[in-house]
Amino acid sequence: MSLCKNALGTLLLFFCTAPALLGQSDTPILSGTVQFLGTTNAGSTFYQPVIVPVLAVPLGDHFLVEARGEIQGFIARENGTTGPYSGQFIATFDYAQLDYIANSHVTISVGRFLTPFDVYNERYNAPWIRNLQDAPILFAIGTRTSGSSNGAMVRGVAVARKKFEVNYTAYFSAATTVENLGAGRAAGGRVGIFFPDKGLEIGTSYQRFLQSGDSNASGFYLLWQPPSVPLDIRSEFAHSPSGHGYWLESAYRFARDRRNMSGIGRLQVVARMQQYFSGTPLAGDSLPTADTNRFDFGLNYYLQHDVRLNGSYGRQFSSLGNANIWEYGITYRFLFPAWPGRSR
Repeated sequence: MSLCKNALGTLLLFFCTAPALLGQSDTPILSGTVQFLGTTNAGSTFYQPVIVPVLAVPLGDHFLVEARGEIQGFIARENGTTGPYSGQFIATFDYAQLDYIANSHVTISVGRFLTPFDVYNERYNAPWIRNLQDAPILFAIGTRTSGSSNGAMVRGVAVARKKFEVNYTAYFSAATTVENLGAGRAAGGRVGIFFPDKGLEIGTSYQRFLQSGDSNASGFYLLWQPPSVPLDIRSEFAHSPSGHGYWLESAYRFARDRRNMSGIGRLQVVARMQQYFSGTPLAGDSLPTADTNRFDFGLNYYLQHDVRLNGSYGRQFSSLGNANIWEYGITYRFLFPAWPGRSR
């Protein structure tokens, strides 16, 4: 419980004092997600209430402060499948960074940021954006120890043409063991090519982990949103000494125009398949210790006022035991000015 209190105090302190940094023409934005999730995994049921606040504070034309925290509960039976329910709450900082936007080609960030290995961690791990409740098995490759880094990052668009764009990211992280702000000592980068006419992006990542016995991790990703079809395809491959594998996910929305949905148009069908092949476990990762295959099928239904209902079924195959995984939840997304009385 002390862990939750310390992190929550840090979150509240930052969110309350950041608006004081603003000039008269800047408006901070507070957004985020409130969720209630339920999971039954191999017969064990647990529940997770989650609050994820996100703060964006513009400081003039070239500076931006960004921060995201997470307060998550875990409520389960004391003996797995029997006994009374008990719970605990943990609060963490995902990122708290200062961005200097020099131009369209260069943005420099310092502080705590999401580790930019492949794309799931940065682009799809937020509760409202992810299509399925669980992150892919490969998520731990390139993101240990906490999914966040403490240091500096530079990113931008290296080349911009009508037919394609080349984007890049490079970063360095220092080892940190401070409670709620943990990170590994690592350096790495990512390069991607985006084709606007086709809605296609492909890219590759590399990371050198510089502690606990130096190790390398590499990855490849593919994202495709066909302009004429409400289809979203995401896929990643990753390799490290701990293991390697891939995941492939497709999501189909029964509405071409998301601004004008009704009835079945609010429904999204999601399917994901993934395979993982274990290697030599490394300190600080949470990867399976045996080869694992998993398939998930889910439904998301988007209600008015930024509310989403979701449910999914997964089947996992492993030499450590096969399991059925049922998941369901409700998600609410909010967005409003963080400074009372300001709407712009």
